[in-house]
Amino acid sequence: MKQLFILFCFLIYTHTLFAQPKELDNYNVVWTTQSKNSSESMPCGGGDIGLNVWVENGDVLFYLSRSGTFDENNQMLKLGRMRLKLSSNPFAGTDFRQELRLSEGGVRITGGGTELNLWVDVFSPVVHVEIKSKKAEKLTASYESWRYQDHLLTGTEFRANSYRHKQPFEVKTLKDETGFQDNQIVFYHRNSAEKENIFDYTVRMEGMGSVKNEMFDPVKNNTFGGMIRGSNLKVAGNDQGRYASTDFKSWKLESVKAARTHTLEIGLHVSQSVTLDNWKSGLASIMKQAKVTEKTALSRTRQWWKDFWNRSYIFIDGQDSTVSRNYQLFRYQLGCNAYGKWPTKFNGGLFTFDPEYVDKNYSYSPDFRLWGGGAMTAQNQRLVYFPMIKAGDFDMLKSQFDFYLNAQHNAELRSRIYWNHGGASFTEQIENFGLPNISEYITKRPAGYDAGMEYNPWLEYLWETVFEFCLMMLETERYEGRDIKPYIPFIESCLTFYDEHYQQIALKLGTKAFDENGHYIFYPSTAAETFKMTYNSTTVISALKVILERMLALPDPYLSQQQKDRWAVMLTRIPPIPFQQFDGKKTLAPAVAWARVQNSETPQLYPVFPWGIYGVGKPDLDVAVNTYKLDPHAVKFRSHVGWRQYSIFAARLGLVDEAADLTKEKFKDSRHRFPTFWGPGFDWTPDHNWGGSAMSGLQEMIMQVHDKKIYLLPAWPKNWNAKFKLHAPYNTTVEGIVKDGQVLSLKVIPESRTADVVLVK
Repeated sequence: MKQLFILFCFLIYTHTLFAQPKELDNYNVVWTTQSKNSSESMPCGGGDIGLNVWVENGDVLFYLSRSGTFDENNQMLKLGRMRLKLSSNPFAGTDFRQELRLSEGGVRITGGGTELNLWVDVFSPVVHVEIKSKKAEKLTASYESWRYQDHLLTGTEFRANSYRHKQPFEVKTLKDETGFQDNQIVFYHRNSAEKENIFDYTVRMEGMGSVKNEMFDPVKNNTFGGMIRGSNLKVAGNDQGRYASTDFKSWKLESVKAARTHTLEIGLHVSQSVTLDNWKSGLASIMKQAKVTEKTALSRTRQWWKDFWNRSYIFIDGQDSTVSRNYQLFRYQLGCNAYGKWPTKFNGGLFTFDPEYVDKNYSYSPDFRLWGGGAMTAQNQRLVYFPMIKAGDFDMLKSQFDFYLNAQHNAELRSRIYWNHGGASFTEQIENFGLPNISEYITKRPAGYDAGMEYNPWLEYLWETVFEFCLMMLETERYEGRDIKPYIPFIESCLTFYDEHYQQIALKLGTKAFDENGHYIFYPSTAAETFKMTYNSTTVISALKVILERMLALPDPYLSQQQKDRWAVMLTRIPPIPFQQFDGKKTLAPAVAWARVQNSETPQLYPVFPWGIYGVGKPDLDVAVNTYKLDPHAVKFRSHVGWRQYSIFAARLGLVDEAADLTKEKFKDSRHRFPTFWGPGFDWTPDHNWGGSAMSGLQEMIMQVHDKKIYLLPAWPKNWNAKFKLHAPYNTTVEGIVKDGQVLSLKVIPESRTADVVLVK
């Protein structure tokens, strides 16, 4: 670790050695028996569409999901379920096989002389089904919808939308419009512009009505649905039935005559259209384009997946290969929403299924998931998106960044209305329009309570989580050289909020804006959701320190001299990180002081991750290690479940055995048939922040970066043999082969960065 590793004798610069790895095909998921129900489904997708695919009683079924399907209650609705039935029931035999083909991005099902390929066009929102049979078959393609009538929400079902709890008024999931049109099925859900929706209600109840007309509203007129068409198909009427605990109505198409080949196209359209005609026109355009590009759509989609898999990977041999298999599988799930308008949801992404198979207490429709649809929990979302940086999936970060940019003005209006100062105020548990979730804000409040605050014991004063996304924005400039000018005003607005808000609070509580050393008085603040009513929270201090330092380190001409001067002054006002002692050893403290412990996070280790102030190759590593090993709360809360990030902490601290053990626990197969449908953890299934935190931990075991230094194998077990490719700052990729703790081969691009590589021993 202390010496620069002389790499040149190990370098092998050959394209054949480092060509696209063949190992990926070993991780395809293959099932040779049918599934019992939707919980035994397989993910398939691309662009921003996700399908849950399974075969049950010989029928091929799949749920349709797409980014942005938020209804009047900000519940993220599925777009329906497809059921495909062939006349001879070929998939009911003993030669059944269902395979997720990672390199192609699609699912193949075979049996009884029939092959069905299911894939999604990455560049156009169209699902493709292609069927080839040795003998002529008749196909029945049924679209099944449980939203064929209005549905009154009751009890815990509210937890799937932004109301979260029963209201003093009726809340309904409104019905979709579905019907036949020229031997096609058309379906859609359109949010009303006339009735009060969750945006209207939240604005009214949170006292923001005076600026409502200025606000970003993604709910009004949001319209989503699609069209189903196929070759040799005609209308076959309606049917009804029940799946799991939910009644449905079906619209059927069937073959005009038996044939050996069938094709089906399902175009899905989501748009905040002013009129329904505009939405229909958009759908027609999608279907027309699908017809024009049908010959090239498959090849360009497969090329996209090939490029996706080639830009990064981690393959581990032997008994620990489950870790790397599930790393690729979960990354595939993330890749299915590469280009969504909205971020991948931490609580299921695009791949939720009938909720009673997650928890029998929630026997609701397939639309259900805990923690709502339009509300985002930053503490969880960050774990979904951090691993994309070292994976080189920079294009996939845009939707999460846009989420904040779209909500920035609303967050700035909060600061102006409530406190009459500048800056963007982002709370935890925010809606897709930037205001606090109404159930977390809580409308029954003591007289005189600050209207800008969430009256919530977990979330009070929790504003700093946005800085982790500011860090990701800055990392894209450092890693890939992205032009981040559009993000600079956003980052500055978040900094402005803290600068102006805590001066205001200090002057309200006392006579001075700063302490005796000229530092901010961060009181009351919070250290994550856990240490509450803190004085000088470590998470706040770490966030502001790192973001300000990174802003000031940006190359010209990102900041004017006036901007630099302002942020340099703010940096001098950030108080030092607080410490405490256990067993006579210095450790990081969550804050100088706190009133209570509310949750079970470990914010005293946030200077390790995400903020990177402590770690391998950095000063005072022992202080952070002491914290990990000795702090009673850090020890008590240690676990691999859900959003726990101890595998990342251990890796960044160079704790090899701990990192390996926690990473193996993180990457164990889920309790469901598909290995990476983890959960529910603390949230829901599939648990995407479980997977994201696992990915980051594994990446940090192999490679860590500090300024221009690239530390290899900082927490890598000597008995883990691997092949890897990861991304480092300054447009750098690092490929290597590791065996018995030795780097047998290494390729660094550009070659000039080789001198910055350090092998940690």
